[in-house]
Amino acid sequence: MKAPIKIILVDDEVLFRKGIIFLLEREENLKVIYEASNGNELISYLNKSSSQPDIVIIDLKMPILNGVEATKIIHKKFPDIKVIALTSYDTKSFVANMLEVGVVSYLIKNTTPKDLIFTINEVSTKGYYYNDNVLKIIQEIAKAGKNTRCSLDTNFLSAREIEVLRLICLQKSTAEIAEELFISPRTVEGHRNNLLLKTESRNTAGLVVYAIQNEIAAFTN
Repeated sequence: MKAPIKIILVDDEVLFRKGIIFLLEREENLKVIYEASNGNELISYLNKSSSQPDIVIIDLKMPILNGVEATKIIHKKFPDIKVIALTSYDTKSFVANMLEVGVVSYLIKNTTPKDLIFTINEVSTKGYYYNDNVLKIIQEIAKAGKNTRCSLDTNFLSAREIEVLRLICLQKSTAEIAEELFISPRTVEGHRNNLLLKTESRNTAGLVVYAIQNEIAAFTN
C-alpha cells in the first residue's frame, strides 16, 4: 500500500480549518500532519520538523505572515513541497500573483469536497493541477503579454521539447508523458527542466503561458 499523502493545512479560521481536516482524514490516502493559523507557524514548523509534508494547503489573508509571503519562502527553501492555495479571493490578480510565487493549484473556498480531494490527488500525481477557471486566467495572462514575450525561434526548442510542452499543457503527468513518447520519466524531467530554463519560466504555469503566447498549445475552454 502506498504511503499516505502528507498534508499541512494553514488557515486562521479555526472552524473552517477543523472542518477541512475532518474531511481530509476520512480519505485513506491522506494524512494531515500539522495545522497552522498563519504562515509564521508554518515556516517555523518546516524549519524544525524532520517530518515534511508533500502538500501545503494555504489561505492567502492571514495575520503575521500571509499566504503569499509564506509561499515565496516555501518555493525557495522547500522546493519539493507543493503548495495549493485555498482562499475566498477569486480575482484574476490574486490568482496570477499566487501562480507567479509558486502555487501549483488554486481553489476557492466554495469548492466542493470532491473537487478538493481530486485536486490534492492530481497535485500528488502530476505535481500541479489547474481547473477551468485558473486555465482561463492563464490564457488571459498569456494574451495580455503576447506582444512582449513571444520569442519562439524554430531552433530554440527541440521537436521533443515541443512535444513534451504540449503534453504538459494537457496536464499529463511525468509518467503519462513518458509512456506516450516512449521515453523514461527521468528523460521527461530533463526536458521539463530544459523548458523552464529556455523559456525563463518559474513554474508550470509559466510554461503554459509561454506555450499559448507562441501558439504551441491552445485551449478551447
